[in-house]
Amino acid sequence: MSAGPEDRAGPSARRAWAAELAPRLAPLVLSLALVAGLCAVLGASPAAVASSLWEGAFGSTEQAARVLATLAPLLLCGSGLLFTFRAGLYHLGVEGQLVLGALCATGAARALWPGLPAGAVAALCVAAGALGGVLWGALTGALHTHGRVSEIFAGLGMNFVAQGAVLYLVFGPWKRPGVASMAGTEPLDAALRLSTLGGTELSPAALLLAALALVGTAVVLGRTHFGLRLRAVGLSPEAAEVLGVPAARQVLLAFAISGALAGAAGALQVLGTFHRLIPNVSSNLGFLALLVVMLAGRRAALVAPIALFFSALNVGSLKLPMTLGLESSLSGVLQGVLVLLAILSPWNVRNMRGRGRPEEA
Repeated sequence: MSAGPEDRAGPSARRAWAAELAPRLAPLVLSLALVAGLCAVLGASPAAVASSLWEGAFGSTEQAARVLATLAPLLLCGSGLLFTFRAGLYHLGVEGQLVLGALCATGAARALWPGLPAGAVAALCVAAGALGGVLWGALTGALHTHGRVSEIFAGLGMNFVAQGAVLYLVFGPWKRPGVASMAGTEPLDAALRLSTLGGTELSPAALLLAALALVGTAVVLGRTHFGLRLRAVGLSPEAAEVLGVPAARQVLLAFAISGALAGAAGALQVLGTFHRLIPNVSSNLGFLALLVVMLAGRRAALVAPIALFFSALNVGSLKLPMTLGLESSLSGVLQGVLVLLAILSPWNVRNMRGRGRPEEA
């Protein structure tokens, strides 16, 4: 029996898929090789480092739960970035959107509790965080579309403003009675904290919200007219305008959606992780989400596994000083090398010429 068209197309389709995936995996492979070389220079076995990282991330139920707890805000920020990257924008303001979301959630908790039921206050805090992120994202988008400011510089500037606002509140009006420190504001009432699984740091509600956001993002970008219009804007704003697609409006919507998801992530940092507003409330998760989306090639299907890898890397690195006497910042070296190689990879350099070619969700 002769092979059908599907059978004949199978090997070629697999080769095409492998050829497309290879340049995206190359930064990871090269960075792992470089870090392995660094470990050898420091006198540590790369295998021992990998084993220590694994043990630190998944050696106990509590550590695995911490990995998943870190994964939730990463998925939310990454989902939001998929919208702006689909529109051809290198959006670096997600960190500020997360920070402002945390600020707004804290303000909502201070204003509404104990006047309303705890469940309602927690829900309103998440909504306030999302709205704060929308505001910050829309302002960044307006600077880009109406002020002709590069989205890179506009986003970085808004990050500094958001961080400055948090520092002012933590060391000023919202400081703890009698003391102002990096420990942050007064802790939230226990009733407002998200419930966790078995006394660990993992909030099932936060992880579920993040997973739903990622699935929803994939559906919107891959199955709706809005996703198609964003893709048109990413390919060429001028051509999109000629075809009747309002490019500026689509860009503003992309920034607003990104801000909503990052702001919700900031609210979850306050309600589920720190239970207060602290100066480093973002823990650089916004910037880490940028790396995740870049390595994922802007494909929603790849965001979750790559985000899980980096979440495990962050948590697992905390064990390096105890087991091997190495600094936990070694994971930061790996992330930095990944950023550099991802930016310099042929696939990304090709996309950075002009507006870039948005990928399928």
